[in-house]
Amino acid sequence: MFFTIPTVMTWTRIVAIPLIVGVFYAPMEPATRNLIATAMFVVFAATDWLDGFLARKLNQTSAFGAFLDPVADKFLVCASLLVLVHMQRADVFVALIIIGREIAISALREWMAQIGASKSVAVHMLGKLKTTVQMVAIPFLLYDGRLFDIIDTGVWGTWLIWLAAVLTVWSMVYYLQKALPEIRARVAK
Repeated sequence: MFFTIPTVMTWTRIVAIPLIVGVFYAPMEPATRNLIATAMFVVFAATDWLDGFLARKLNQTSAFGAFLDPVADKFLVCASLLVLVHMQRADVFVALIIIGREIAISALREWMAQIGASKSVAVHMLGKLKTTVQMVAIPFLLYDGRLFDIIDTGVWGTWLIWLAAVLTVWSMVYYLQKALPEIRARVAK
């Protein structure tokens, strides 16, 4: 199941990372760079929804796809955040919160799977909301201009990425609370 249509779409998100980063080093006008990077991020981020939909529709779900999908999302978000911090469009503290949470919850999920308690940290609506806010904030910050001469994407992106940071902490606390009974039960043994 390495090369089904949904899995190939997931791989494109991983391949997109150096392309999006590379745009910011290309010799072109800053506004053009911003527009290209934003368009690329939006297209590749949309594959997150589309690959899951196609996997279910085409009956091509797999354990490998279930593993690769969140990894691709985390790579795309973390790389984009690092670019935004480097360009001084996102606060390093926000990036540390979001990236740190991704590492911590991934490790927690792996551990819970090893002890047979993965259902206690299954994806929750709060985590999906956090991801959605991130996926809106990041392209706003990548664009960093006025959209339709009305929306200042830098301002909106900053507010949204801070909201994503709050949701990140909230969702981490939620998952830790769900895992705590299992952790306590294992430690007591």
